[in-house]
Amino acid sequence: MCIAPVVLMAVASFTDNDVLNLYGYTYFPQKWSLEAYEFLIKQGTVISKSFLNSILVTFMGTALGIMVTVLLAYTISRKELVGRKLIMLFVFFTMLFNGGMVPTYLMYTQIFHIKNTMWALLFPHLLVNGFNVLLVRTFFNENIPEVLLEAARIDGSGEFRTFNSIVLPLMKPAIAVQAIFGFVSSWNNYFTPALILHDDKKKTLPILIAQLRAADWLKFDMGQVYVMITFSILP
Repeated sequence: MCIAPVVLMAVASFTDNDVLNLYGYTYFPQKWSLEAYEFLIKQGTVISKSFLNSILVTFMGTALGIMVTVLLAYTISRKELVGRKLIMLFVFFTMLFNGGMVPTYLMYTQIFHIKNTMWALLFPHLLVNGFNVLLVRTFFNENIPEVLLEAARIDGSGEFRTFNSIVLPLMKPAIAVQAIFGFVSSWNNYFTPALILHDDKKKTLPILIAQLRAADWLKFDMGQVYVMITFSILP
């Protein structure tokens, strides 16, 4: 059931555009066509640039997001931390409320001055997702016994070595979940690039797909839209 619409989309990318307009989508089109893929080759420079931008933002954003999230989650999971509950309240608050589009735009452009830069796409991931932080913190509390950490400290292990040698190897499942969430969020991110980026050389794949109808270099073709979407879901 999950694969069926993906297959239909892939078939549509091989379907003649006139057939799509006349008869709609079907798994067995009356006429096959490679025109959409010829378009993909002709516009290879534009598409590959957007694809590389998406890869850069996705991998860097995911890696940085994991790093900051894991460090923050581990910190607030320590019962001896002064002000731990207050920090947790701030993290939880971000799950309930956000500043909205206009304050976010003003913050990016007038405070951090990252308008039309790749930092605008990476910065939200450094701000950390509250749900992911609480998820990883819960993993710490439920799966890493405090006595294990105490034993490491008794043996002379410092905080950094305890975290690096004991905590990180035990939390691979939590890191994997965080990586999946971060990857999907970064790869599909449309709102922030649409709001911040204006340079065509910096635009990511979701932006390129959304602008297919308005692009000067493209005569609108549903087959071309679907070949772009098919191309974008490969990762």
